[in-house]
Order: sequence, then structure tokens, then C-alpha cells
Amino acid sequence: MNTNAYVVFAHGSSVESANDAVRMVASDMAARGGFDLVRAAFLEGGRPDLSHAVAELAALGADRVVVVPYFLTLGLHLQRDLPRLIEPLRTTHPGLTIEVTGPLDGHPGMVDALVDRARESRASLQPACESKACEQS
Repeated sequence: MNTNAYVVFAHGSSVESANDAVRMVASDMAARGGFDLVRAAFLEGGRPDLSHAVAELAALGADRVVVVPYFLTLGLHLQRDLPRLIEPLRTTHPGLTIEVTGPLDGHPGMVDALVDRARESRASLQPACESKACEQS
């Protein structure tokens, strides 16, 4: 039986509330997707790191781990750092298949999120800009 697991892989931050936000995204992904095994992992600044998250998922019985980068674009961390982290994990866990998806860039949901944020800001700015002070600026 194939047991799939997922890692939401983010940069990480020294601001723990930012790391908690990523953990919440991973939790929401698990709930919405009906996935039993989902963990957040961080490149730096947050815990667990990728190796610890993968080891935990393997110990829970996963035989396939899909790393989903929580990065907007295919920048340096995904081109250089992530492959350097993945290769030793494949050696450490030889029975485990580890795959990596693309970044969030290009996903239609990203444009929807931007449109939503723009509309939210427009709605919150409209009442203030209806005043005479906005007309003068």
C-alpha cells in the first residue's frame, strides 16, 4: 500500500508567528485535501527542518513524500538549496520516494489571491477616499 505524505517547505523566519502561519497553512492543506500526513518544514529559522520532517513522516509509515515549496518563484533556494537538501535524504531513506513540486508561481490561485487582496484594499480605502481630504490630494 502506498502511503503518501506531504511537506510544505518554507523559508522560515526568526519571527515565530511567521513560522506558525506556515504550520497553519500545512494544517489547512491537510484538512482541505484529506491528507493524513502533512508537515511544515523550514530551510532556516524555523523547526523542523526538512530532514527532521521527512524522518518523522518516514517513521509514521510514509513511502512517498511530496515536498511542496511554499515559495512564490523558482529562485535560488529552490534551484540550489532544496536539491542539496533532497539528495542526502534519498540516501538516508532508500525506500522512500521523495518528489518536489514546482513553486507557487504560475498557479491560477495566485492570481486569484492577488485580485482578492486588491479588492479588499479597494473596499477598505473607498470610505476614506470619499472625504474631501482625498479629493485635495
